[in-house]
Amino acid sequence: MTNDDRSLQPDLGGSRGGGAPSWVRYAVVALLALAVGAGGTFVVIRQRSKPAPAPAPATTAEVDEHAAMPGIEESPDAGEPAAGTAEQAVYISPARQQLIGVRTAPIEQRELGTTIRTVGTLSYDETRVAQIHTKISGWVDEVYIDYVGKAVRRDQPLLTVYSPELVSTQNEYLLARRNKNEIEGSPIAVTREAADALLTAARDRLELWDIPEEHIRELEETGEVRKHLMLHSPFYGVVLERDAFPGQYVTPEMALFKIADLSRIWVLGAVFEYELSSIRLGQEVDIEFPYGPSARSLRGRITFIAPEIDPQTRRVRIRAELANPGLELKPETYVTISIRTQRGRRLAIPKEAVIDSGAKRYALVARPNGYFEPREIDLGPPGDDFYQLLGGVVEGDQVVVSAQFLIDSETNLQAAMQSMIGMHGVEEGGESTKQMPSPSEPTAAPPPALPGEHEHPQ
Repeated sequence: MTNDDRSLQPDLGGSRGGGAPSWVRYAVVALLALAVGAGGTFVVIRQRSKPAPAPAPATTAEVDEHAAMPGIEESPDAGEPAAGTAEQAVYISPARQQLIGVRTAPIEQRELGTTIRTVGTLSYDETRVAQIHTKISGWVDEVYIDYVGKAVRRDQPLLTVYSPELVSTQNEYLLARRNKNEIEGSPIAVTREAADALLTAARDRLELWDIPEEHIRELEETGEVRKHLMLHSPFYGVVLERDAFPGQYVTPEMALFKIADLSRIWVLGAVFEYELSSIRLGQEVDIEFPYGPSARSLRGRITFIAPEIDPQTRRVRIRAELANPGLELKPETYVTISIRTQRGRRLAIPKEAVIDSGAKRYALVARPNGYFEPREIDLGPPGDDFYQLLGGVVEGDQVVVSAQFLIDSETNLQAAMQSMIGMHGVEEGGESTKQMPSPSEPTAAPPPALPGEHEHPQ
């Protein structure tokens, strides 16, 4: 290789003539590049940390331009509500009121009433239920009513009973009667009195065993002893229970039949204890049948209010009575009991206007010029559509009955914003964190002033 060729190759090992090595030059270039990058990053961060410039005040032309936009209406009056009322009242433009469907109703005197509804059942009239017993022991001979649910008439035969006691007592009565006739002309008064007492005792025994009068008269006329005692139904009704069968030996303590008179029927229901003040004896109730051929409304009267409250359900039992012509109403039928109560004319507020927070109740009062003010109210017992009003608003005030929850949310938001505006900023790290308005947001027109308040000087 010639000397010229060696001069064209790079010097990788350093200059032989005593100059600086090449890796030193590369390190210097890298350090300069890092210094330039760090300086540029610092400049960018400082530029971004500078606060945004304050927005320029809107000109008259810009205000007019925003006022002409859809949904933003110019207020009829200039000015703002005075201090102290702005924290309670909220302004809503007419366009927004129409959009959210704001409706109001006046506070006035109304006929207050409420309807208490409860579920009830039909039941037998317990005062018209009878159990059939025989007052002598014997054997059942014939049974004429042989199944449960059969309708019976008054004095209809139910069964016959053979009793040896009945036969012997009838024979004693015939002997006493014959003895009285034989010694009736005796001059001895004691003998006559003894014969009369014996006859009376035998007749009383037959009557106490419920032997009909016509049977005793027949026994006196014919002298023939009846071997069977016949039992009859005491009234019109239906058979609820039957425990008598042919050939059965029966005693006085056994209930042979249970019969209920369904010409009148009971309606049993229950009301809550807080509704008890509106219930009284003799009050009319409507009985509604939800289905079937009796799907109609009947009217009865309350005849009983239980003296105690059920500790488990916290309800009070009530009872009404209904006439049941034709025996169409059946016991154990489910019905709806409606009790209408009246409390006279009272100052009332619609139920839709009440905002219940749990501990307190509020209403939104509509004031002139589009302002709405929340007020705490005192309420009495509720009615069907209205509460009795005890205080908070007066007669003639207009209260919001629809969209009041939207207005209430705006009221709470405005109160929060007012408290934030009154603050001087929360200091953190020596700098204020109070948010500045964005220059891109338009400046809205001020709301009208509340009536009776002066405008701020311009």
